[in-house]
Amino acid sequence: MASNVGLLFRALVMATMMQFQTILVIGAPQVPCYFIFGDSLVNNGNNNNLQTQAKADYQPYGIDFPPGPTGRFSNGRTTVDFVTESLGIVDIAPYATATNDQISMGVNYGSGAAGIRAETGNKLGDRISLDKQLRNHESVVSRLRVLQRNRTFTNEYLSKCIYSLAIGSNDYVNNYFMPDNYPAGRIYTPDQFASKLIEQYSQQLSTLYKFGARKIAAFGLSLLGCTPFEIQMFGTNGQCVESINEKVQLFNDRLKPLIDDLNSEFSDARFTFINVTGISALQNVVFPKVPCCQLRADGQLCAPNSVACLNRNLYAYFDGLHPTEVINRVLATRAYIALSPTDAIPYDIKSLASLIINI
Repeated sequence: MASNVGLLFRALVMATMMQFQTILVIGAPQVPCYFIFGDSLVNNGNNNNLQTQAKADYQPYGIDFPPGPTGRFSNGRTTVDFVTESLGIVDIAPYATATNDQISMGVNYGSGAAGIRAETGNKLGDRISLDKQLRNHESVVSRLRVLQRNRTFTNEYLSKCIYSLAIGSNDYVNNYFMPDNYPAGRIYTPDQFASKLIEQYSQQLSTLYKFGARKIAAFGLSLLGCTPFEIQMFGTNGQCVESINEKVQLFNDRLKPLIDDLNSEFSDARFTFINVTGISALQNVVFPKVPCCQLRADGQLCAPNSVACLNRNLYAYFDGLHPTEVINRVLATRAYIALSPTDAIPYDIKSLASLIINI
């Protein structure tokens, strides 16, 4: 049975790669810009100059990425790198280094260890929380208005762009699940914490709308209990920690209704939910839940200059928490063009990009 599932997943990966190659032939940008918010799953360099343990600007990170280590927490491209290419955009610069010439194509604000909550990840050092990322975006919008010299034009321009958010994992991994270091795990029940997160996330998504966003994709959380880090922490002998998955699912179960509510509240905007758990569930059946690289003592990231596994395509996780490029490709391709009706609700990113928004 396991080998049959493995064959099925490999067939899915092959189909995904063919689908992705077809997407790339399209060519011209489908939207004028792409703005990216999130954590280490999307970070492309914003943490490199911060005083933090949450960095990936060293080998073996980037082993399959032509420039080498860039700050991406993977062996190669991230999910949003593939989405960027699918949208026909050449590249999105990190906020830390984005020039005036680059910001018109979009900006990546993602930061390793960042969360929805301000305190999330603070034991690791500096990071750019979602609230701070939104303030950085407000600054970029102001820069665009000066550069474009026409507020009405800038508003229309921004309404055509895609905005994606992939955040919330650290609110669990580097906050709630560490009650000795953070108070949330001692104060809130799992249900209360999920509700608190969604309440704050709702305000943050509304703020993004206020800054001109009209096409917004919110990525749900993955099966965090299946990461090598949590499996090692709980000593489950290679099996997913189901108690963790159940707690994280409480957030996902509230995120989809939130998206429905926002679509009702803001009639001139379109929000969509990307079902990461549903898309990536099969990988945890097929692949061994072990890291591709030798880990640091904390069990989360690769040890600097350690040796990575030879065939990264046979691993779901590059380190203790982050997917390999092959998994990122599958997630991005199904987020862009849904393979199942449950992959993206109510729109996949391609459909979202094609919508005409009247502001």
